[in-house]
Amino acid sequence: MHHEIHQARAALLQRRWFLRDCGVGLAGIALHSLLSRDGAAVEKPAAPAGPLAPKTPHFPGRVKRVIYIFQAGAPSHLELFDHKPELTKRDGQLPPKGLLENYRAAFINPNSSLLGPKYKFAPQGECGMELSEILPHTAEIADDICLIRSMQTDAVNHAPAQIFMNTGSQQFGRPSFGAWTLYGLGSESQDLPGYVVLTSAKGTSAGASNYGSGFLPTVYGAVPFRSTGDPVLYLSNPTGYDDQAARASLDTLNQLNQLTLDEIADPATAARIQSYESAYRLQASAPELMDLSQEPQHILDMYGVKNPQESSFARNCLLARRLLDRDVRFVQLFHEAWDQHGNLTKTIKKNCVDTDQPAAALVKDLKQRGMLDDTLIVWAGEFGRTPMVQGGNDGRDHHNRCFSVWLAGGGVKPGLTYGVTDDLGFNVAENPVHVHDLNATLLHLLGFDHERLTHRFQGRDFRLTDVHGHVVKDILT
Repeated sequence: MHHEIHQARAALLQRRWFLRDCGVGLAGIALHSLLSRDGAAVEKPAAPAGPLAPKTPHFPGRVKRVIYIFQAGAPSHLELFDHKPELTKRDGQLPPKGLLENYRAAFINPNSSLLGPKYKFAPQGECGMELSEILPHTAEIADDICLIRSMQTDAVNHAPAQIFMNTGSQQFGRPSFGAWTLYGLGSESQDLPGYVVLTSAKGTSAGASNYGSGFLPTVYGAVPFRSTGDPVLYLSNPTGYDDQAARASLDTLNQLNQLTLDEIADPATAARIQSYESAYRLQASAPELMDLSQEPQHILDMYGVKNPQESSFARNCLLARRLLDRDVRFVQLFHEAWDQHGNLTKTIKKNCVDTDQPAAALVKDLKQRGMLDDTLIVWAGEFGRTPMVQGGNDGRDHHNRCFSVWLAGGGVKPGLTYGVTDDLGFNVAENPVHVHDLNATLLHLLGFDHERLTHRFQGRDFRLTDVHGHVVKDILT
């Protein structure tokens, strides 16, 4: 342990000597960034240094960046992705005896009658993937996505299930998948955070625990961008405080922090200096990022962005692509609107109107730009919905035994439907994929052995998949 501390201190001392004596101090780095933006330097700004410096994974990964579309609230697989003609035939009947033995529902009496799917299905694309009629735009990318119908999770309520899907644990305080990605790969964006969150509809049940850094250093957590006003709170300078004053104040603050760093060699102080510099650069880069007036009208139309200034899932999907353009490693979109305990027929159709076109456009846009091959897109919720009815005759309860997600991008077999559920969409019949298996597979695509990407905390090595998880090799190219 003492040897490790000595090595860490020596590395920090060498870095301080380089920054101080070689004329590339933090103010100089920021000045170079500004000169680059003004055309005085022609080379691309350097990638971040320190804890966010780009890192090499365990093996060459198929993808280097991620867009995770989290449809919070639990979309009904039975209305969207998993066609069940038998459930239609049994509409209004009681479930078969024995099916519900030891079954735990969140709210309803498990002996409620069965509810037939509210919408029709049809084969789509050359692959013949069966999709709902309320997903006409997803139907256009059927040959580009891998649909997993056999997902399983442990949790039965929203907050625990959302945390479990995003962090691999139902307990608060664990690092998110995005944080693990940044921890393992670092960042390539000099002017923007490596991990950005965009939210539409309402905030998620589990809140920031879905995208936090947990026990990892805070530098690996997500930065939420707001839809209106400053993209990040307090980003703009206050009245009477111009850029020159901000730069001078920051230089002074950095010098004080540097004195502390020289004295105690605390990595947290080094991270603080870096975060202040990142915030300074963000003042110029974030407003430009959020300005969709730079996008041609046909791109706005493809995503379904009606008002570029108005917050929407469509706007966030386009912003996700713009973030990837600027070398952001991980973008997560949260849209919690899918908790249909009642009024299912009307509200799930509206949800699809809001989200189907933008999500499909994101796949199409990345593909036409040549970016899909090294980008991973994940479309998922926290669990599925029951085949039994809730809320009179038009709703479904939470269901953790099976649900559907889809993936697109490098390393994933396009046009593949994987996994089978039983005739009522109640249990997985073939090829179950647990949340831990999904996370192990996503890390594999990024170049990581999920058993080796660990962080020691409170005396043990933690990982995203805990002590579980198997890579689902059948869905990989």
